[in-house]
Amino acid sequence: MKKLLILFVFCLACHFGLAQQPGKIAITEKDYHNQQVNMADQFRADGKIYVVVAVIATVLAGIVVYLITIDRKLAKLEKMTKK
Repeated sequence: MKKLLILFVFCLACHFGLAQQPGKIAITEKDYHNQQVNMADQFRADGKIYVVVAVIATVLAGIVVYLITIDRKLAKLEKMTKK
């Protein structure tokens, strides 16, 4: 029952995620040659790009630290079971 509920929640989340798309937009030849990213340029101009980079670096550092602690705990448990 729990697995079915989780599956339902994920399907519902996918449904709402796809519902936000405005529809199909035609891709033109101009799109293939576009070298500008307006959002990144604006972030860079406002100095907010450093905030974005800092947040991404913090999240990745947190994931790495978490994985290292899990590995150490697992190694400790493996040592305990071998004795």
